[in-house]
Amino acid sequence: MAVRETRFNVKGMKCGGCVAKATEAVSKLPGYQACEFDLKSATGVVKGDVDPTAVAKALTEAGYPAQVNEG
Repeated sequence: MAVRETRFNVKGMKCGGCVAKATEAVSKLPGYQACEFDLKSATGVVKGDVDPTAVAKALTEAGYPAQVNEG
C-alpha cells in the first residue's frame, strides 16, 4: 500500500534551520512518517496518514504559514 503524501505551500523558510524546525513541528503529529521541504519552490511534502489541517496549523504555529497545495 502506498504511503499517503500531502503537499503544502510553505512561506518563510530560508535555511536548513527552518527545515529542522518545521520538521520537528510536524513530526509530533499522529500518523507522521516523513517530510521533505524545498526552499526554492516554497513547498513541502508530508508523508503518512496525517490530518492536512493539523500539518498546516503546526507549520504556521512554528512560524511558517502553510496551506494545503491542492494542485
